[in-house]
Amino acid sequence: MLNFSSDYIKTCHPEILKTLQDSLATTHTGYGTDDICAEAKKRIAEQTGTDPEDIFFVSGGTQTNQLAIDTMLKEYEGVISADTGHVNTHEAGAIEYTGHKVMHVPGHNGLIDAGELKDFVETFYQDGNHEHMVFPGMVYISFPTEYGTLYTKKQLADIAAVCREYHMIFYLDGARLGYGLAADTDVTLRDIAELTDAFYIGGTKVGAMLGEALVFTKHNTPSHFVHRLKKHGALMAKGWIMGAQFETLFRDGLYGRISANAIEKARDLRRGLEKRGFRFWLDSPTNQQFVVLENGFADRLQKEVVLSYWEKADEEHTVYRFATNWATTGEDLDELWKVMDRISAL
Repeated sequence: MLNFSSDYIKTCHPEILKTLQDSLATTHTGYGTDDICAEAKKRIAEQTGTDPEDIFFVSGGTQTNQLAIDTMLKEYEGVISADTGHVNTHEAGAIEYTGHKVMHVPGHNGLIDAGELKDFVETFYQDGNHEHMVFPGMVYISFPTEYGTLYTKKQLADIAAVCREYHMIFYLDGARLGYGLAADTDVTLRDIAELTDAFYIGGTKVGAMLGEALVFTKHNTPSHFVHRLKKHGALMAKGWIMGAQFETLFRDGLYGRISANAIEKARDLRRGLEKRGFRFWLDSPTNQQFVVLENGFADRLQKEVVLSYWEKADEEHTVYRFATNWATTGEDLDELWKVMDRISAL
């Protein structure tokens, strides 16, 4: 079956597999103390303007979010997210499991508005009973958002300003960061490092076999972080497996090149769907495209194409996500058009 359900459906980029194969005869020290991890951190630090000592490899996105939020917040603080934010919807209560509440503000196609964020925090502090409440200690966003939308540099700067005013941490989930940076945006990797207090570079969804690179940007790595990594069950003995992948991704611009492929194919996907008269739920410039399908058509289509259910549009229509990825080919799209055209002709 064709699969457009997500961007983690392929094992890994061939260059990463080659790097891992080339290392089979080599022995390494454990827990990320090896030379490969050191080189990978150096490459990332050079491109972000951060310190290699403030970069850590974690196996998955939920673990990374939980770690960053739990270790950076005080025990009486919670994190503010868009109502559609990943930590508020699809992380199985992982943040709350650590004792930190997820508070939410309205999302506008996934985006937080800085003015509404400020109003939310001001309302909290104006409440005479706020000592009895969970304090807002962090703002969480994702780039791209869960709806494939992007913040502008000004929007990020405005949110950062609110965070500074109210002494909150600004944290960015970069599960699909490569795809956001490869899209039509004025935001760079260095901008993100300058404006946030911590963020992560997604590997799992952008060509790696597994792994994310968590970056603390202001020499603000929480104390005894390796200890806390292990306490969370997130410290891998064979840390070099993740280091080798990020060393490869950040060597010779590979991360950007394979991200650009997903964006190019997403644009081709959008043009093909528009040509066939399909309606989009919103305007996404990234690799996630949200398409409104008639329920009967969707049922027939899903017998041959794997998609992600998103939400109901109305009684007769449902929104599905089509996601391209670093490995999507023109041939994949050609096969999709054949299937869709055949079903449309029934």
